[in-house]
Amino acid sequence: MTSFFIPLGRLTAVLGLVLAITLNPPTTCAQVALPVTTPLDVAAVDAVVARALKDLNVPGIAVAVVKDGQVVLAKGYGVSSLATKAPMNANTLFGIASNSKAFTAAALGLLVDEGKLRWDDKVTDYIPEFRMYDPYVTAEFTVRDLLCHRSGLGLGAGDLMMFPDSSDFTVKDVIHNLRYFKPVSSFRSKFDYDNNLYVVAGEVVKRISGQSWAEFVEARLLKPLGMKRSAAGFARLANPTNVSEGYARVNNQTEVVARYVNPLTGPAGGIYSSVTDLSQWALMLLGGSGAPAPLLKPATQRELWTPQTVAPPTYFTTGYNTHFSAYGLGWFLQDACGYKVVLHNGFVPGQVTMVTLLPELRLGIIVLTNQESGAYAAITRTIEDHYLGVKNVDRVQEILDRLKNRATGADQITADAYKQVALAQKAAPKKADYSAYVGRYHDAWLGDVNVYQQGPQLWLRAVRAPRLVGQVLPYRGSTHVVRWKSRTFNADAFATFTLDDQGRASGLKMKPISPATDFSYDFQDLDFKRVAEPTAGAGQ
Repeated sequence: MTSFFIPLGRLTAVLGLVLAITLNPPTTCAQVALPVTTPLDVAAVDAVVARALKDLNVPGIAVAVVKDGQVVLAKGYGVSSLATKAPMNANTLFGIASNSKAFTAAALGLLVDEGKLRWDDKVTDYIPEFRMYDPYVTAEFTVRDLLCHRSGLGLGAGDLMMFPDSSDFTVKDVIHNLRYFKPVSSFRSKFDYDNNLYVVAGEVVKRISGQSWAEFVEARLLKPLGMKRSAAGFARLANPTNVSEGYARVNNQTEVVARYVNPLTGPAGGIYSSVTDLSQWALMLLGGSGAPAPLLKPATQRELWTPQTVAPPTYFTTGYNTHFSAYGLGWFLQDACGYKVVLHNGFVPGQVTMVTLLPELRLGIIVLTNQESGAYAAITRTIEDHYLGVKNVDRVQEILDRLKNRATGADQITADAYKQVALAQKAAPKKADYSAYVGRYHDAWLGDVNVYQQGPQLWLRAVRAPRLVGQVLPYRGSTHVVRWKSRTFNADAFATFTLDDQGRASGLKMKPISPATDFSYDFQDLDFKRVAEPTAGAGQ
């Protein structure tokens, strides 16, 4: 969802797509661009969206622009479903994925405003059972730390409890399992995007307010802003019509992706909304004449938009001559042409979204897309270009160039791996003996996976995440490749078995094959030990 991320924070963060928006040198602009007063050329936006739909194979896109307290554009393009051909419009709902993080930060901000919480309160003050790997970190971990990606955990650590959809992990499981993740950096020293700590943040909201995170966000943020069609999760939608499908490119074909509905990810990436409703959110945050009444005290909102953790300057490039990159509380923070940029993107399988605010210009840009591509970035940058006075930059072409580069980079690594698989299969006996690998393997936080033989093939399936199932193919020696049954994952992995002195597998470690694999597939954090024979019926 981010991954919510995205990546892009599957999402993204996601965070799943590449976080860098462009590979080209940044656009040169004046040290401080003069504000452009010319009205937005809607026809020009229509044209760039039409090109993105076609050249980037996106079925549907919704766009909104707010400026100086007014909605100047709210429009849908293309279709929300390739099957029904239902047209996209400004009220079409999307999973906004990691753009939900800003709502979680705002929810905590409301509690700060009421005097029920301080940003630097210890998490254990509210969740006594909270534990990190290091006792010192546990004792010092604050509510602020939950929100700004500086925990010392690795990128996307633990996201396999959420991705792919179908797992049965609970908030209680997330809180308990954090103690098993060894840090990859010292506490508060480095930015590494995280989703699980936002789940913990949602639990802080619940324990202070007495309402679930979803109930609190809907009652205190969505309802006051008149976001009537929005909800804090797909299952909570009052009117689940006009909801976009999600799509991904698989073998150069656009395929529908199963809708992500796991409520566990709510505080990190669970909200469903439309550009019409998100326009009210953006207007409230930007303020000014015509905007909804502010929900947060000015000092609290400033805190959300104050850098907390320095991020690498290339982590989320703006496409302009950016001087800094940081993370606040629920928002990325950068500059473009001398103006502060407050933004976030979100990734949920099949949908990628972005909300971008330039507070000094009272400008907000919202782009929601129903395909895993960089179309959202091209459209956002094109609209920013207008207001920053940047001319003659082809933002769609920038994305196309990035995709071309990726095809000769990360995709080539995956292709080379499968060439080796083909050689290993050719050299293997017709009746391969998999008995050395068959078994049930246990990891402290993900639980059990079964490695089992089904006919002539070897398979792996996670017990608590049943969609995480794939064929285990020979590669080199005791290292294999797991080819996931769902080809929309785009996350095939190496699986290396540890063999005992009898040549029988005693353990298993994994890592993604491609460096472009969405970080929410954090196979590298797993450490399986063989504990028994496979569970009966493992292949069903």
